[in-house]
Amino acid sequence: MPTVFLEFEQPIADLYAEIEKLKELQEKGTVDMQDKIAELEQKIKEKQKEIYSNLTVWQRVLVSRHTERPYTLFYADHICKNFLELHGDRNVRDDKAIVGGFADLDGESVMIIGHQKGINTKMRQYRNFGMANPEGYRKALRLMRLAEKFNKPIITFVDTPGAFPGIEAEDRGQAEAIARNIFEMIRLKVPVLVLIIGEGASGGALGIGVGDKTLMLENTWFTVISPESCSSILWRSWEHKEKAAVALQLTPEDNLKNGIIDSIVKEPLGGAHAYPEEMAQTLKEVIKKELAALKQIEPQQRVINRIEKYSKMGFFKESAVGI
Repeated sequence: MPTVFLEFEQPIADLYAEIEKLKELQEKGTVDMQDKIAELEQKIKEKQKEIYSNLTVWQRVLVSRHTERPYTLFYADHICKNFLELHGDRNVRDDKAIVGGFADLDGESVMIIGHQKGINTKMRQYRNFGMANPEGYRKALRLMRLAEKFNKPIITFVDTPGAFPGIEAEDRGQAEAIARNIFEMIRLKVPVLVLIIGEGASGGALGIGVGDKTLMLENTWFTVISPESCSSILWRSWEHKEKAAVALQLTPEDNLKNGIIDSIVKEPLGGAHAYPEEMAQTLKEVIKKELAALKQIEPQQRVINRIEKYSKMGFFKESAVGI
């Protein structure tokens, strides 16, 4: 059961509160409340279906940011066994906003790399809220090359509000680090599967977000800028963030229609934050299926396919101009 509810989830929170009261009464007395509890649990499912079938674009952005939504380390522990985290970029330091290492996926070694936001206030500060510095992207690239050396598939989990925008990050080459990762990921000879599990903002996402297949969870977003930043640029205020979210076409459905991603992974009714273990199991089956298909492709052909895939993205129109 979630402990944090978004504003539009309040009817669900009220039903959970009623269940807790009935459980307390049952523990104190001899009255059997199981039937009533089961009835409320059914009402919760119905209310979740009602709410989550009609989410606005902005509400989906809020769900992607839910503080109890599972992050990379949760998936690494629940999808795989024996996750061995590797640290550092061998140059500056170990960026805690990006984690990575080898893991056992049902008998197959894979490299897992992803953003990590932190599960509470102290950990979010420690992880810099999932906003990586250049050394984070250089660590990720080091791990990708290591995976390629040993011919191991790479799975990346994207969940960031953007790369860290501080002056010190720019001093150490933030833009170059992201651009280098994009360039190198295109050329990796091993399968690369990208999963958008939360927020996917701008170069911060692309730094580990280029691969053979890109999948988005149902309640996530992926675009060039966050709705708040877009609103502040266009309207000099965050007040128009909801309008900006719609205009950015950031939902999984928009990205699929525009050819940016390859497929959408359904979340449990009520969101991944409500049923994280179920979400992990679903994601595990999807990952195994996608990797099995990618391994059938010759390494050089995978590179060619990636180049063609990203070259075809975007829409443009040529106009005849008189000379």
